[in-house]
Amino acid sequence: MNTMTKTLTIAALSVVSAATLSAAPAAHAATGGKTACPAPSKAEIKRSGDSKVDEPARGSTAIRGVRVGHIPKGFTYGGVVADKRGGVTEYGYQWGDDRANADTAQRSLWVRVLCWPEARRLADLKRLPVTYGTFTGAVKTATIGGRRVLTKEGDGALGDGRYVGWVERKGVVVTVMASTPLVAGLDRIVAGIRLP
Repeated sequence: MNTMTKTLTIAALSVVSAATLSAAPAAHAATGGKTACPAPSKAEIKRSGDSKVDEPARGSTAIRGVRVGHIPKGFTYGGVVADKRGGVTEYGYQWGDDRANADTAQRSLWVRVLCWPEARRLADLKRLPVTYGTFTGAVKTATIGGRRVLTKEGDGALGDGRYVGWVERKGVVVTVMASTPLVAGLDRIVAGIRLP
């Protein structure tokens, strides 16, 4: 996969310009000793808007304020994905490999935190106001990685695989999209995600 394709893959998830995101909060809002929701810095917002590609991909602390304790091996690139619209701030990271999108062995992982004040319980995810990664259609409730999650098959812009999401705490949603070759390890991936 060439650099242009990598950039387009990351850009497909980063749907607004850095200028639109410049109003996003750069600091964490504190509540009761915990951060309310990890938010992208101005530099990360700019990286997302510019569709910057990291080669090699970042590791377990790719998303400031979030620890992704298990990242499968084999990723060759990655990129920050940030967005703000409809009262939701999105902040995440997408890991990928050099296989073509049509290759069934392609490995990709997208972990995202959404700051959405209306998120209180799992059923709220069905109303999540985002462009990519909605929980509509054939959605099921399951326990994955010790967490109660909504889950659905990946489709469209998300690609093949499994998409899951949960409310970490009031106003903080976490979603994970794992491509088909990574679905068997989804329990470990989800269990390893920690927010302060």
